Amino acid sequence: MISARIQYCNAYHDWMSKTPRRSDLAAMLAPLLRELIAAEQPVLDAHGLTMWGYVVLLALDQSPMRTQAALAEAIGADKTRIIATLDDLQGQGHIERRPDPDDRRVRLLAITKSGRDIKDAVQAEIQRGEERWLGELGADERHVFLNVLRRLTNEEG
Repeated sequence: MISARIQYCNAYHDWMSKTPRRSDLAAMLAPLLRELIAAEQPVLDAHGLTMWGYVVLLALDQSPMRTQAALAEAIGADKTRIIATLDDLQGQGHIERRPDPDDRRVRLLAITKSGRDIKDAVQAEIQRGEERWLGELGADERHVFLNVLRRLTNEEG
């Protein structure tokens, strides 16, 4: 019995040593993500947005949020840390915070036309810049790559 286990372990080790290993997903994605973020920053700066401001506009364009806490959860941010971002966006006229008629303590958050316009302009410019990477792929590869990313990130699209 022990002999069979040793043979199995040896066979498994031999197979693993001959199998080409790939890098971990994070190791492959991290450099790409750093490059993408660096490429986005000048676009955001040119439009007077922070990365968090852009993330908020993207989320609110999908649907209005009942509370700041719900928005923070939806975008993976700490609710106390997005208050300054919301203040800036509201000051720029990109979002509105209205009291909830059912509960005056609650603020309903929504994107404004100005917010949608700037979000659309930034998104279009960012996606044009992404051609630097997507242009390396053929049409079929691009389609598969984007669909896999949507599935892995649970994005509907």
